[in-house]
Amino acid sequence: MRTLLPYKTKTIFSGIPSSVAVEEYIEKKLSFLEKLLAHYAEETNEALYEVEVGKTSSHHQKGDVYRAEINFHAGGVRLRAVAIKDDLYAALDEAKDEMQKEMRRYKEKELARTRRPQRKLAKLGWDWKRRVFAR
Repeated sequence: MRTLLPYKTKTIFSGIPSSVAVEEYIEKKLSFLEKLLAHYAEETNEALYEVEVGKTSSHHQKGDVYRAEINFHAGGVRLRAVAIKDDLYAALDEAKDEMQKEMRRYKEKELARTRRPQRKLAKLGWDWKRRVFAR
């Protein structure tokens, strides 16, 4: 079983006052992404989530005025998700979902990159059990 990667969270509030409730909500949402961190444990010993929440501008009263941005850094991997909604919590939810998609997409690309040479050998007739070419 893989060990989970320790991660840090840095929260930045822009245009709105900082709130403990929002920080707890962010921690709760990022804990859902914890199971995807096992893939990044082989590359580095630490991961960082930078979460920026706030208003897009101070003069708008209605519409999509809240913005949530999540930046993920682990080793050489940098992923980003942004969402703009009319509610701060809805923006955080959408940004978390987008980050989850980005993390899965990156993981699948990495797995495909490692499997590509194995597929080429299989097409050439490599017998994996006997470790010789069958042809």
